[in-house]
Amino acid sequence: MGTNNERHDPSPSGEKHSALGFLLGNLPKIHLMRWRNVLRRFRGRQGAGIRAVRFAAGIVYDAGANFLRDDGWAIASYIALAILTSLFPFLIFVTALAGFFGTKSLADEAVSLVLETWPHQVAAPIANEIHSVLTNARSGVLTLGVIFAVYFSSSGVEAVRIGLNRAYGITETRSWWLLRLESIVYVFVGAFSLLIFALFVVFAPLIWSVVLHFAPGFEPLDQLITFSRFAIATLALLLAVVLAHKFLIAGERSFAEIAPGIVLTLTLWIAAGIAFGSYLAQFARNYVTTYAGLASVMIALVFLYLIAAIFIFGGELNAAILRARSKKGTRL
Repeated sequence: MGTNNERHDPSPSGEKHSALGFLLGNLPKIHLMRWRNVLRRFRGRQGAGIRAVRFAAGIVYDAGANFLRDDGWAIASYIALAILTSLFPFLIFVTALAGFFGTKSLADEAVSLVLETWPHQVAAPIANEIHSVLTNARSGVLTLGVIFAVYFSSSGVEAVRIGLNRAYGITETRSWWLLRLESIVYVFVGAFSLLIFALFVVFAPLIWSVVLHFAPGFEPLDQLITFSRFAIATLALLLAVVLAHKFLIAGERSFAEIAPGIVLTLTLWIAAGIAFGSYLAQFARNYVTTYAGLASVMIALVFLYLIAAIFIFGGELNAAILRARSKKGTRL
């Protein structure tokens, strides 16, 4: 009897000792289980990250493959040539429109805004040619000449429409005359918007001087007014890209569906502009040697060709994302 009581101590201290012994005996197992759970979570997160990278790489590969399948390089050359040939008629129309409102300096500011986001090595020769054409423009451009200027300007819009329709895999079902009429409307909207932006750039220094007169403390922010030219040109470019993806082509897409391609397009445009400008700073003489008097035109054409290819790839990226989401939805 006594020996049994010594072996089984019912006191609280005996229970504590037995629980402590159990814990100490199983401590390595508990640590092992915890490390297994941590490792399992890490592998799960790592697997999700790898799947996300594979998913993104698959989308980019799909976009690139469809870019080649849809003759993206050929369409890019068509867009570049159409934009270059429609640029002069469009700016002639903008100049005529500005002259109709009684201000010719506004047209010069509008031309500067158009070329503000271009590399200096590309924009400077084209700007000289544009200014020579605009200064020699006849007053009769507001009659019959303006009709041809608007029509030829709309060809650039049509080229962008064709390129994006191919990128998104959309077949246009609307009549050709309706599409041309819509492109002409876009030319008018673009011309008026450009003049409004130019008007803001012209009056921004005057407005800022009035602000400084009443609030001199804002004078350290004076550099922002100089930066506003580039910011306004970038905003105009962003609006044009959004309108092209959202409303120019057939079908309906939400802003969330077109956002990835637009962000990629603007990012690659900035990188391409910096890279092409650096290239021209070193090898611009090669174009002069090869193309002589056409060097400025060829430089602008090559630059627009690169920009158009990036623009089409942005549409291909959006289309690839939509295809990947639809496949994922059917699997679910």
